[in-house]
Amino acid sequence: MRIALFEPEIAGNVGAVLRLGACFGATIHLIEPMGFEWDDRRVRRTAMDYIDHVDIVRHSGFNAFIAEARPERLVLFTTKASQSAYEFQFQTGDTLLFGKESAGVPQHVAEACQERVRIPMRAEVRSMNLATSAALALGEALRQTGGLPA
Repeated sequence: MRIALFEPEIAGNVGAVLRLGACFGATIHLIEPMGFEWDDRRVRRTAMDYIDHVDIVRHSGFNAFIAEARPERLVLFTTKASQSAYEFQFQTGDTLLFGKESAGVPQHVAEACQERVRIPMRAEVRSMNLATSAALALGEALRQTGGLPA
C-alpha cells in the first residue's frame, strides 16, 4: 500500500503523513511542486525520528510520478466522490492519492485515477485535515487487505 500526496502545501502535514507511513509500512510518494521548501530539518521536526523508518519518493510532477511509480491502481480521495471509502474494496497494490490542501487535484489528475472515493463526514463541514484523511484511508485499506501490522 502506498500514499501519494499531490503538490502538498504544508510541511507539518507531510511530516505527519511520513510518520504515518513509518508506523504502517507504507511508502510515501511526494508529487512536486510542494508549497514549501523541502528542508530535512523542518520535516524531520514534524516526523520526529520516524523519518528514518519510512520510504520517501519524490517526483518532479504528476507525469513523472506515473512514469516512475507506475501505480497499479490510483485511488483518489476527494470530497467530490459519491462512493464511501468504507464501502469500497481496496486491493493490496493500491496507491492512495490525496490532493493539495487548498484545491485538491486538477481535472486531468482526477481523470487519470481509476477510482474515486470519499471519507464520509458531516455535510456542514468542508473537509478534513490531509494527514487525518490519510490516516483514516490507510487504516481502512490495510484493514481490508490484511496488511495491518501485528
